[in-house]
Amino acid sequence: MTGPSRVLVLSPAFHGYWRPLERALTGLGHGVTTVRYDEHRGLGRVAAKLGHDLPERLGGADSRRRALLGARARAAVTGHDPEVLLVVKGDAFDDGFWELVEQRRQRRVLWLYDELRRTGHTEVSLGAAGPIASYSPLDVAALGARGLRAAHVPLAHDPDEPLGPPRPTDEVVFVGARYPAREALLTGLAARGVPVRAHGRDWSGHPVDRLRTWRLGTPRVAAGRDLTRPDAYAAMAGARATLNVHGDQDGFTMRTFEACGVGAVQLVDRADVSRYYEPGTEVAVFDGVEEAAELARRAATDHAWATGLRRAGAARTRGEHTFTHRARALEALWTA
Repeated sequence: MTGPSRVLVLSPAFHGYWRPLERALTGLGHGVTTVRYDEHRGLGRVAAKLGHDLPERLGGADSRRRALLGARARAAVTGHDPEVLLVVKGDAFDDGFWELVEQRRQRRVLWLYDELRRTGHTEVSLGAAGPIASYSPLDVAALGARGLRAAHVPLAHDPDEPLGPPRPTDEVVFVGARYPAREALLTGLAARGVPVRAHGRDWSGHPVDRLRTWRLGTPRVAAGRDLTRPDAYAAMAGARATLNVHGDQDGFTMRTFEACGVGAVQLVDRADVSRYYEPGTEVAVFDGVEEAAELARRAATDHAWATGLRRAGAARTRGEHTFTHRARALEALWTA
């Protein structure tokens, strides 16, 4: 079946994925209902922190949560009776949800924005999910080798998300979670005289953020608290440059497309970004802290080069890497 469909999106509550996807699918003419299956409100957030996050850190079983989220997802499917079911991540459901999906025999797609090894998916869930779209080329190959239908659908930029107030600064910024490799890079840049600033709860020294992230200390890097998405876009666009550090991933983060999309000078740690952007023309690739420092200094002095990166990266993103492009790829999977 082709043409507009009634689409139910089951997504984690993090709006960076569901909101732009909802807008893109609606823009293609589909009627879209989104259910954020792990959303908590008010005191529910505190209960979730104590009832899920803490036991998870201590190695506690998660079967109750899987049963709860599976029941929510089943209720959403039976209540909305969609023509198409699009599940984003979806690794937190019990087997009962996937049994229901198979029984309904409806069109469906699973979209993964992380490597399979970091999810809770099982043979049961992957076998029942229908076509699987993944940001990971290695996972796509592995799933295909297992006889499952899989396609590479990377992440994207949301051009409809507005920029916040301009944040012009001579700093090199990083927006995202704190991992050892990222911290080592930022502290290394700071030690070499490059002005850097990290934004996010994992970096912030605010007491609330330290409590939320279960830590006592703070890294030796200038830091700010979490930014809203518009403010994060503004911070990246207004900075001397923005860092994109991956580490142990073969897929590319959403930041890869967002940084270029908002016209930032993106310094990225992977040469295989050439799958999406032209190194040296649309992004700047570094290998190690010394090269990152050299590029950061060039961004401050070679204005023609920096401006060229900003313009070319933004143009490439608008032409190939928006959520509308990804929505069309997902649509092709459920209509084939």
